[in-house]
Amino acid sequence: MLDRWTMPLSQAPLKRIARRLMHWGARPDQITLAGFAIGMLSLPLLALEWYAAALAAILCNRLGDGVDGALARLSGQASDAGGFLDIGLDFVFYAAVVLGFALADPGANALAAAFLLFAFIGTGTSFLAFAIMATRHGLERPRFQQKAFYYLHGLTEGTETILAFVLFCLLPNHFAVLATLFAVACLITTFTRLWGGYRTLRGVDGTPRPGGR
Repeated sequence: MLDRWTMPLSQAPLKRIARRLMHWGARPDQITLAGFAIGMLSLPLLALEWYAAALAAILCNRLGDGVDGALARLSGQASDAGGFLDIGLDFVFYAAVVLGFALADPGANALAAAFLLFAFIGTGTSFLAFAIMATRHGLERPRFQQKAFYYLHGLTEGTETILAFVLFCLLPNHFAVLATLFAVACLITTFTRLWGGYRTLRGVDGTPRPGGR
């Protein structure tokens, strides 16, 4: 919901960092992999209840996730392979953060973590499934041209996910409540994306396609 406002504001600082990295000879995929490796440190850090260090790893991961795309566009190295790697590792990282909180306090957090992972499956699959169909129909991304995939709106997007992770780390004793509330918001996103995506695709193609219905 907030990405349409936060993304334009973030582009200028991301480009400044990307220009410096390009001067040093860095490649977008290297930034993607480095950001993922740093982000995955949050899993053991959360399990050990080192929440400040985990938050630093999470924020570094999110910074890398923005810089790799900016670097790809500035250096002319944007590719479907890079976009695929980026989004795939993002979903692994999101799940790792939730798992970290479950490991930190299984008795208090495991059920809420499982509920949130269930909701993440819905938001992720509805997002990616529509992106596949949007590509087949040549649908454009008017507000998110920098994205490798068609960016289908929802109540919970990247900005909301970052804010949720920050709150989880700042208020770890309230993870179960916060995660449950965020999971409900993610489920709302799933249903609105499924409905909106279905109506959009019905509008552009009324006949079955190979492999479809």
